[in-house]
Amino acid sequence: MIEIIGTKGNIQDIDLFFKQLLNLSKKYEIIIQAIDADIVYGKNHLISASKHAVRAFDQRRNSTNSFAMEILLYASGERQIQRAIQKVGIKKGKVNIALVFVDKTQENGKISDIVIGEILKILKLIRDDKVLKGDANTLRKFGIAQHELITVPESKHGDLILEKVAMVDVIK
Repeated sequence: MIEIIGTKGNIQDIDLFFKQLLNLSKKYEIIIQAIDADIVYGKNHLISASKHAVRAFDQRRNSTNSFAMEILLYASGERQIQRAIQKVGIKKGKVNIALVFVDKTQENGKISDIVIGEILKILKLIRDDKVLKGDANTLRKFGIAQHELITVPESKHGDLILEKVAMVDVIK
């Protein structure tokens, strides 16, 4: 089961934020990854990254020992962890954050709204799924050049991100 939500918040201590994220992952027995929502082009971007990460672990061709970090690699379209963190990692200050929840034990279903509410309260985030809606500026931030953008109609811009996610398997 993969679930994606958008949030807004003000992160003052990144280390504390990720420590809380790890504790919540353990408490609820799920994987939780936080990604800079300003580099996300819709939910499909992160669903694809998560599915690629699941497949990489299932086929034992993962690049990291952490499932959450594997999601980050695919979401960034990068092969190196350092570059992935620089590109889509959470920064200090007022931020838009995409939260990716993965429960590998459950194919269907969803995380309860109560659990999501508790997680958001602890992380001091406010849900706002609108932050997940990407545009041409998002694609440029992601590293997609203008000449690539003009090769496809706007309705297919999301496919450019999905292609970059899939390319991580090739460049690994």
